Amino acid sequence: MRRNDFSWMIGGAQGSGVDTSANIFAKAAAQGGLQVFGNREYYSNIKGEHSYFRVRLSKDVIRSHVDTVDMLATFDDETVVRHAGEVRKDGAIIYDPTLGRNEIANMPTIEPNVSKRLYSELDANNLPHTVDGVLEVARRRGVHIYAIPYMELLKKVGEKIGETSLSSLTRMTNVMAVASSFALLMYPEANVSDAIRKQFKSKPKVAEMNVTAIATAYEYVGEKYNGGFGYRLEPIPTDEKRMFLRGSSTIGIAKVLSGCRLQTYYPITPASDESEYLEAHENIRIDSPLASEAKSMDASFAVVQTEDEIAAITMAVGGALTGVRASTSTSGPGFSLMAEGIGWAGINEVPVVVTLYQRGGPSTGLPTRHEQGDLGFALHIGHGEFPRIVLASGDLEEAFYDTGKAFNYADKYQVPVIHIVDKAMANSDQTYPMFDPSLVKIERGELIRGGIAADENAEFLRFKRTESGISPRPAIGTKGGIYWNTGDEHDEKGHISEDPTNRDAMMEKRMNKLNIAAREIPLEEKVHFFGPRDAQITLVSWGSPKGAILDAMEVLKDEGITVNFLQLKLIKPFPTEYVKEVLSGAKRIVDVEMNYSGQLGGVIREMTCIPVEQYILKYNGRPMSQEEIYTAVKQIAAGTAPNRVVLTNGA
Repeated sequence: MRRNDFSWMIGGAQGSGVDTSANIFAKAAAQGGLQVFGNREYYSNIKGEHSYFRVRLSKDVIRSHVDTVDMLATFDDETVVRHAGEVRKDGAIIYDPTLGRNEIANMPTIEPNVSKRLYSELDANNLPHTVDGVLEVARRRGVHIYAIPYMELLKKVGEKIGETSLSSLTRMTNVMAVASSFALLMYPEANVSDAIRKQFKSKPKVAEMNVTAIATAYEYVGEKYNGGFGYRLEPIPTDEKRMFLRGSSTIGIAKVLSGCRLQTYYPITPASDESEYLEAHENIRIDSPLASEAKSMDASFAVVQTEDEIAAITMAVGGALTGVRASTSTSGPGFSLMAEGIGWAGINEVPVVVTLYQRGGPSTGLPTRHEQGDLGFALHIGHGEFPRIVLASGDLEEAFYDTGKAFNYADKYQVPVIHIVDKAMANSDQTYPMFDPSLVKIERGELIRGGIAADENAEFLRFKRTESGISPRPAIGTKGGIYWNTGDEHDEKGHISEDPTNRDAMMEKRMNKLNIAAREIPLEEKVHFFGPRDAQITLVSWGSPKGAILDAMEVLKDEGITVNFLQLKLIKPFPTEYVKEVLSGAKRIVDVEMNYSGQLGGVIREMTCIPVEQYILKYNGRPMSQEEIYTAVKQIAAGTAPNRVVLTNGA
């Protein structure tokens, strides 16, 4: 597969600065006008286990990662032996030569199956089970190997800055690996130094120490390797203003802009990152819509860490009853605990937003890995029947704008809204043109503002049966707006009732909201369609596979394979007629999902009676890459693929 971009990877033990290193690399590239996509992989362990970060660069827009590594930057032994095999011919590996004799058997965090594979390859090449042995296999494949004596260079840094503490100096090893990478790529040193200063802007002394380390690495690489690597990375001038965003913080920013002012949560990976971002930005400055007030004012965003997820959902519901926009964020196990609370919100017609960050399951499953296994659960969570809206975003830009839509849907239709994202999106970084906050509209629906006129002969009907099923909603404490909330079936005033006629009327009132929402929500908020209608292959998917699909489609088009793509965003209420229209004319339908059973395919068959007979699936906990989609679709186009193509890439 041809690519006009560059893929870089760094790895190391968790807690050793891998994430920081990758951010510096990505930001330095972004500041040079390059498009960036990064994704982070890590174990469910605080320190010690292996983590790695891929950063892909291009002059063109990119939306996904690739499996082939052009340059592997390492500062520990495990990263070398785990990932050397992923580096392409003519690619590069940067390593610490003092680690060369380290034996694989003495690396305790490497799984037995990985060691077995490595031993087999080394034995076949008559090489020792060491870092040097793995590097020699790579060298024989045509990979360029660059030894960077980190400690020797760090001692030089210490001499320059007057620092003799080895512990202080070794903290900069990861930055030396980043600097060596850029030096081999002939990328301007000034861009890297600027990225360092921005990364450590609150610690100027630390920033300048690292800038000195960068200069030392550039000097060494220039003298030792004379530019070295055959690939050159150059800044691209651009007038476009761009952001460099991470998924979890993108949704946090959107919640603030959408008027949400209460976020509850119980710590759980990967959802906690969003709440922690909001905790760090609880004091905000907002523009006032009132001419009588100052143009801007101080405001606050309340973030509450509760004792468990049951408390998180019920506290968010309680906040929504007061009239504030409220949300909670969680992942699979926490979402399981929220079933009763979401049902209570459903029967009481409370607008609340649940941001669901999918991860590998069931049970604790893969706490820090990716999956799309919760679609069926989100569609059916809670016993009995009650309306809920399920919205799935496919990338960070969609997640930003969809967050505002989720709150509007919740308020307008007075229902719980489940906004589905996933671990891959939460831990992805990407450059984007500046988003437009003016497109984030706040629509509060039938929320009563001010008091309610007194009527001695009538009680307020909070659950009044209306043609739309949507009733006027006062915030708790609104004068004249007294009503009852209960988890039981109730009448229009909120009083408990088991009368069968009332039950029919109230069920029909609530459930009709989905029909209204299906009619009123614009088609462009429900689905996206890409490519020509008469394509050879129609891909259907939802969520984060979107990026890899779109990137693969561009390459497939160049090779004469025409593909279109139907992305489902609004899963409930389902856009049945449009999906039926598209798929009934498709030549070959292929469902692409990150789960075992092809859950969206089942929903499509249920809602349209159109069977999906070809699947591209992945469930090993690692996100789909552009290369995997490309290869699978080529096999399908050639007629050589099984009905279930299972993707397995990822370390």
